[in-house]
Amino acid sequence: MNLKAALSPENVARACADAMWADDDASKGLGMEIVEIGPGFATLAMTVRPDMVNGQRIAHGGFIFTLADSAFAFACNSHNDRVVAAQGQITFIRPGKLGDRLVAKAREITRAGRSGIYDVRVTVGDATIAEFRGHSRVIPGTWLPTEEP
Repeated sequence: MNLKAALSPENVARACADAMWADDDASKGLGMEIVEIGPGFATLAMTVRPDMVNGQRIAHGGFIFTLADSAFAFACNSHNDRVVAAQGQITFIRPGKLGDRLVAKAREITRAGRSGIYDVRVTVGDATIAEFRGHSRVIPGTWLPTEEP
């Protein structure tokens, strides 16, 4: 059975996220959680722990980047294509602090052929912490079965 054809785009996105999450030890290990998922978008959250602050006693930029990258990954894999990052760039606007709950909202800007562009805003409450732009590339394979065996 073609599961993608039998499911709504929202259910496809959720099923793809569930399949990815099962093996995503990095995101789980950092305490991330999927807050919202849908076709072309994803929201992930993570709380800044003591082992995530740097010598300035603020959230290490690498952890903020990783949260944004994970949200980007779930957004671009929400259409049942296997997709990887081709490029990612981040601009840090404000520091994250110990105990902050960082929320990364990723949204699809464009998707054509094997390429896509996604923007991710990382916030704490109403304050924007960082802006991330990711370029994606489709690789062979799908998350859900697409053909009858």
